[in-house]
Amino acid sequence: MSEKEISAVKFVRGDITDISAIEHALAEQKITHIIHLAAMQLPFCKADPPLGASVNVQGTVNIFEAAGRCGIHSLVYASSTAVYGLGDEYPSGPLGHDAPLKPRSHYGVYKQANEGTARVYWLDNGISSIGIRPYVVYGPGRDQGLTSTPTKAMLAAAAGRPYNISYGGRFGFQYADDAAKAYIDAARVDFKGAEVFNLGGETVGTDDIIREIEAAEPSARGAIRYTDNPLPFPELIDNAPLIALLGNLRVTPLARGVRESISIFKRALSDGSITAD
Repeated sequence: MSEKEISAVKFVRGDITDISAIEHALAEQKITHIIHLAAMQLPFCKADPPLGASVNVQGTVNIFEAAGRCGIHSLVYASSTAVYGLGDEYPSGPLGHDAPLKPRSHYGVYKQANEGTARVYWLDNGISSIGIRPYVVYGPGRDQGLTSTPTKAMLAAAAGRPYNISYGGRFGFQYADDAAKAYIDAARVDFKGAEVFNLGGETVGTDDIIREIEAAEPSARGAIRYTDNPLPFPELIDNAPLIALLGNLRVTPLARGVRESISIFKRALSDGSITAD
C-alpha cells in the first residue's frame, strides 16, 4: 500500500486474547463488518502450542463473543487447508469443502476448533459466519509462516540474492490481492448460517513458480532453488461452492502475480520501506 492508502486506515492496537479490548474497539469504532485474520501460523504454533492455542482458539472465541455483545450478527474468518490431512488419505480429484478433516499440526487442529466454534455460535447465538480456507497465499506482505517461502524467493530475486524455497510439489497458489478480495466480498454477501469454503486458486508446482520468477527477473536465473519436500495437504481443492456464493473469484495468472510482486518489492527496497533480510 502507498503511504496515502495507509494513512486512510484507522489502526487500533490491541491483543486478540483480551476480549475487553476487542469489545471496546468494536464499540468505539462503530464496527459493522468483521474479517478475522489474527493467528499464529506454522511454525510458531509448533514452537509454542499453548500460546498458539491462546491466540488462535481463544482469540477466535473472543471475536465471536465480542461481536455478539456488540450486536454484530455476521463475520468472516480465515480457516486453512491445514485442516485436511495428506493427499493420499482422500480419493483422487479436487477435494470438497465437506471432506473429512484430518489435521496433522497444532495449527490445523486450532483451525478445526475455530470452525466448530463458528458453528456453535450460529446454533446458540444466531451469529452467521463464513470461514474461508486459503492454501498458499503469495505476494507482498506474506512474510511469515510455513508457506511464505515462495514470496520470500520473489523478494530475494528483487534484491539480487539467492534463495531456497522450503518445499516442492504441486499446490493451490493464491495471489494475496485475490484472497483479500474474496474475504471482502464474503463479508458483504447476505448469508445466514455457519459454513466453511475452500478458496481455491491456480494449481501450480514449485518449478512453475521459479520459472516465472526467472522470467520476471532474469538476473535470478539459477539463484532460486527449492527443497523437494511436498506440503502435507491435498494437491487439488474444489472451490465451486464459494464461487456459487460469491460469484466468479478473481484468479490472477501466475506470471502476472509474480511479476507484480517483484515489481512492488523492487520499489519498496529502493525507497527503504522494506529490507531483504
